[in-house]
Amino acid sequence: MAPMASMAHQAPSTHSVAFLARRAATALAAVLVLGAAAAPAAYADSASPKKLPDGLYGSKDPQYDGVWRQSLALLAQDTVGVRPAASAVKWLAGQQCADGSFTAFRAEPGKPCDAKTRRDTNPTAAAVQALAALGGHGDAVKKAVSWLKSVQNDDGGWSSMAGSPSDANSTSVVIGALAAAGEKPQSVTSKKGGKTPYDGLLTFQLGCAEKGDGRGAFTFQLKGAAPNADATAAAATAARGKGFVVEPAGKGADTPVKPLNCKDGDKKAGADDPAQAAEAGDGYLVAQLEKNGQHLLSAMPGAEKQPDVGNTADAVVALAAGAHGAAAAKPLKWLEKKSADWAKQSGPAAYAQLVLVAHATGTDPRSFGGTDLVAALNATGPEPAAAAEKDSKDADESKDGGGLGPVWVIGIGLAIGAGIGFLLSSRKKSRL
Repeated sequence: MAPMASMAHQAPSTHSVAFLARRAATALAAVLVLGAAAAPAAYADSASPKKLPDGLYGSKDPQYDGVWRQSLALLAQDTVGVRPAASAVKWLAGQQCADGSFTAFRAEPGKPCDAKTRRDTNPTAAAVQALAALGGHGDAVKKAVSWLKSVQNDDGGWSSMAGSPSDANSTSVVIGALAAAGEKPQSVTSKKGGKTPYDGLLTFQLGCAEKGDGRGAFTFQLKGAAPNADATAAAATAARGKGFVVEPAGKGADTPVKPLNCKDGDKKAGADDPAQAAEAGDGYLVAQLEKNGQHLLSAMPGAEKQPDVGNTADAVVALAAGAHGAAAAKPLKWLEKKSADWAKQSGPAAYAQLVLVAHATGTDPRSFGGTDLVAALNATGPEPAAAAEKDSKDADESKDGGGLGPVWVIGIGLAIGAGIGFLLSSRKKSRL
């Protein structure tokens, strides 16, 4: 879950907190390899606020992820039947520019967006998914979707920043937004070439010509780049036309995963259609999960590899989207045991991501490895307007359990300041 996403979990990782950090690491790695100039992907329209705005979730600096984490928090609450505080919804809606776009954060939402405002498809697409789910924001959603369509690249995909080359993660989160807004992604075509979002997305998949165990994986952006688990999880979910919220397939649903089938000498670029591409991506994820003890590893350049909680969560959602019950169950158990400390450290977007994992797998988010994710999420922001009936008896505990959620603070700001963000100016840019 984003911008998903990649988020910060002990290292990089749809959509969520780690989503941003993972994407930053991915783009940074590409910069180091190619020596290309880079532009930041976690764009903010203004500097850090001296005082946190009323209604905002999380207690850390929202400069690079304010809209993203707010969108995930509100969406997760809505998914479990919690009606968010009016102030929280108002804050998110107030971040929108007149043309429908969003940036990472605007300290002065009353000030009109201008040519210097760094509009970003990732927070825009995240906000669309949240506002569409909450209802009552039809005009805002329509304007945001219109803006997203206006910055679609000729290849059918999107970059974080308009005018930059497409990447798998940004294309994926926009597909989720289109679906949430009631659009048919396959019908949204580029002005030049008539390419669909799926056409753009599938260009990042590694096919039968790939050597080693990378077949079926998606790269973040660059042709010839290494397989990227973050991009793969995001793309496998999006290729099925799904966004952050994936409805559970039902009790006992267990469709076998079908990895990319390559015959000797077959050099086909990849899957023929989105459904096959999603299956191939899931096949890659399953292989990586099994290889690493049912979790994925971080890929922060120069850092020692370690478990990546957010990316593992994204992978579980991708597998659940394909009704791969058995394949999702093992990493889900790992998450239930290992995610509590990460979420407490990372804040609302991380709690929201885990709530959405629980929803996708039919797991109780109020007892996720011994943690009440709903209460913990609620405690990171303004008190909800109305809790689900089953939460009412625990309302006081939810309120007192707060203070858990400072949002991740990583070196992403420094990377952005140095011009090494998520987007590559040559071929741009995680996903919590």
